[in-house]
Amino acid sequence: MKIASHPLWLVGFRPFFLLACLAGVGLPVAWALMFSGALSAPPGRLSPTQWHAHEMFFGFGWAVMGGFLLTATKNWVSVRGYHGSALMALVLAWCFERLGMSWGGGWPAYLFWLSAVSFSAAIVGMLLITLLRHRDQDSFQRDNVFFLVALPAFLVAKMLVLSPVHFEAGVAMTLGLFRLAFLVMMERTLSQFMKGVFQVDLLRDWRLDLPIKGLALVLVLVAWLPDGLAAVLYAALATLLLFRFLFWSPFRAFGRIELAVMYLGYLALVCQLLLEVLARVMPVAWMGSVSVHVFAFGVMGLVIPPMLVRISKGHTGRKVVFDTGDKMLIWIMLLAFFVRIVLPQLFPDAYPHWIHLAAGGWSLCFLILGGRMLPRLMAPRVDGKVH
Repeated sequence: MKIASHPLWLVGFRPFFLLACLAGVGLPVAWALMFSGALSAPPGRLSPTQWHAHEMFFGFGWAVMGGFLLTATKNWVSVRGYHGSALMALVLAWCFERLGMSWGGGWPAYLFWLSAVSFSAAIVGMLLITLLRHRDQDSFQRDNVFFLVALPAFLVAKMLVLSPVHFEAGVAMTLGLFRLAFLVMMERTLSQFMKGVFQVDLLRDWRLDLPIKGLALVLVLVAWLPDGLAAVLYAALATLLLFRFLFWSPFRAFGRIELAVMYLGYLALVCQLLLEVLARVMPVAWMGSVSVHVFAFGVMGLVIPPMLVRISKGHTGRKVVFDTGDKMLIWIMLLAFFVRIVLPQLFPDAYPHWIHLAAGGWSLCFLILGGRMLPRLMAPRVDGKVH
């Protein structure tokens, strides 16, 4: 069998979900060791905090988003999608970026910046080509306008994160773009899940959905908005999301842990918005970067593992059923969220210990998840389909 025709290279989620697990295992532990001084920070161009933020968003986060979008976009527009050598090139570019971010401090400037932009520019360009070339057959044409704006904006946000002067603005912009992506994804997937499990139709009305996504898009630029206006927009988005939540059958969903965790991720997103409002109207001295980590652990941490389970099972021809091991992943991440967000506020003197324990919980979750996904992602579909 040729390497490019191996099952691993048939569709984007296969290699990139494994890379996401690899990053999810190693990056948090490396940061915890840097935070405590047990590990030296990457030499050269990035501060430890810059490295941590960049790698969790653009290393881990974009391995997940890349795998998801490479798979989803081909389904949205009904094409074969990138596979084989094109997919292998993207993986190499992702790995090259990780090398540059961690060990490229002494590289010539051109080589460092090549490592910094090659993966992001390539995958954004490929996704935009897919969505634009086949726009007339896009089954989510109206919603995907937001991806057409957000994808190139990620490149701008990345450059800001890598800039010591504009780092905070870059983090705010990057978080806003991920927030928008998660909102679009939750609208689609939760509607499907609740319909499939409970035969319940969730409230979907463009007069509510469009303002939600529109506000989320505007808040991508929050770093350049006056604090008063930003607080109003954050509060408006949180209010609309909470209103919609009431009509999304939450009590039914909370009876199934694999659905409940998605709803908890939705509420964590609302919580993060409210924390941003509070920071602008009545600043509170939280321990740690609470708003960012409520999003990281509460939205990304809670939503991504079950999403990877569903896609890796469903798109390899298996029945999407959460077994005991799958549910254990959710409980591990819930515990990591509690340790990272709640315990530092109650026992701030032990903050370094909470950082280590939370990082360990995150890493353990993705170590188990990666080990469980590996056999099915390396093998052909069990239903006989090619991809």
